[in-house]
Amino acid sequence: MRMVLFILAAGMVIGLSVWAYQENYRTQAMIGETERLQREIGEARARLAVLKAEWAYLNRPDRLRDLTEINYNDMQLLPLRPDQFGRIEQVAFPSNDAPITFENAVEVSSEEAKP
Repeated sequence: MRMVLFILAAGMVIGLSVWAYQENYRTQAMIGETERLQREIGEARARLAVLKAEWAYLNRPDRLRDLTEINYNDMQLLPLRPDQFGRIEQVAFPSNDAPITFENAVEVSSEEAKP
């Protein structure tokens, strides 16, 4: 009977060792995957920063003004003037008494929003 318990205990130790070994490799793989994703996120943020800088550079008012002057014959673009914009008083806002209706609305409870 003791021999059976020793063999059973040794088998459990070997089984747990194999399980721990596999979990260690899975953990290392997930850590590597996480690091790779973090690098990709950093690279994407760097690309986004470059794109934002390029967008700001290309949308400089003096550059756009020059482009409208150069391409006036083809596009008939005119420079923007302050009198071309409306005033806030001209915007028709809905009254506070009118109910707001939503089409195809989905109910979301506050418990689902929690991480």
